[in-house]
Amino acid sequence: MKKKIAILGSTGSIGKNLINIIDKDKNSFEIVLLSANKNYSKLLKQAKKYNVKNLVITNYRSYEALKKNNKKKIYKIYNNFENLNKIFKKKVDYIMSAITGVDGLIPTIKIIKHTKKIAIANKEAIICGWNLISRELKKNKTQFIPVDSEHFSIWYGLKNNEDLIDQLILTASGGPFIDLPLSKFKEINLKQALKHPNWKMGKKITIDSATMMNKVFEVIEAKNIFNINYRNIKIVTHPRSYVHSIINFKNGLIKIIAHDTNMKIPIFNTLYSFKHKKRLITNNIDFKKLNNLNIKKINNRKFPLVKILKMLPKKNSLFETVLVTANDELVNAFLQNKIKFTDISKKLIQFLKRKEFKKYKSITPNKIQQILELNEYVRFNINSKSI
Repeated sequence: MKKKIAILGSTGSIGKNLINIIDKDKNSFEIVLLSANKNYSKLLKQAKKYNVKNLVITNYRSYEALKKNNKKKIYKIYNNFENLNKIFKKKVDYIMSAITGVDGLIPTIKIIKHTKKIAIANKEAIICGWNLISRELKKNKTQFIPVDSEHFSIWYGLKNNEDLIDQLILTASGGPFIDLPLSKFKEINLKQALKHPNWKMGKKITIDSATMMNKVFEVIEAKNIFNINYRNIKIVTHPRSYVHSIINFKNGLIKIIAHDTNMKIPIFNTLYSFKHKKRLITNNIDFKKLNNLNIKKINNRKFPLVKILKMLPKKNSLFETVLVTANDELVNAFLQNKIKFTDISKKLIQFLKRKEFKKYKSITPNKIQQILELNEYVRFNINSKSI
């Protein structure tokens, strides 16, 4: 019997990787829903190839264009996620949530009750709304698996032994500037910042990797997902990106989880269970990389954003939304050549220190609307005053 699945963000890199994996095992899966933001032509191609009847496209112009291509009424097309009860008559087996940004929070929370297992690749949802997500997971007895290579490797390495964690160590490649002298940082241009040495990613996350903001986000995610204090999470640099996480256990054992820089590996393993017999074709063990891991402490002068971790409250709060949104806007400004690379960290730290935002450290979000409203307020605020 085919397993029923849905993919939120099917036209993005995570979604396309997942579809490539499914393509090699079509007889095992039935896709019941695909979603995208603007890329209606790619969405329609996917729907035709895999006979998917339910499509969600959130951009209104793309929604109208997609409807024009559905004259024979083959597909049920929606502009939002308000009609999930019409699509899902009972729980499906697996859902991938790969919508980027804060926009992914609402569909992620809404769809949890409709699946037995959800894989979440949306950093912003886990950072800003984890308490809302975890509440829905418990309420609906839905299994959660993180997709980020670091968090997936920790999840896989723990196998429900969270109580035995002594320390989690996340590895950071350092991006394109790990070996660049600090004196040269003021000269960094956009073209240089977008050349990640190991991963092929979108522009925004590539810049976050170059500033080390991506690793700050991953520490917050790890704290939320594995219910561990910040003081028990450490970041180290590892330019080869072969080791994705290191787990120190209280019993003295250490687990080092390594794999190629290929997101298909964590995605493949979220789709199949531990006991699956399917094989993902990847490279053999790279002993050259294992013999030269080159793991080191982070240079805080090069990557000052790591200091933000000391500003964060211990419990989930709305302050994380301030952080995520302000960083988004500053990265966008850099991508548009409005500010320098070094201005991202400088302006972000200045922004987070404003008195008006300190109150959010003590407020835990209990409604999605709180996060969305604060997101809009911060976006307006930083554009009107900081850039």
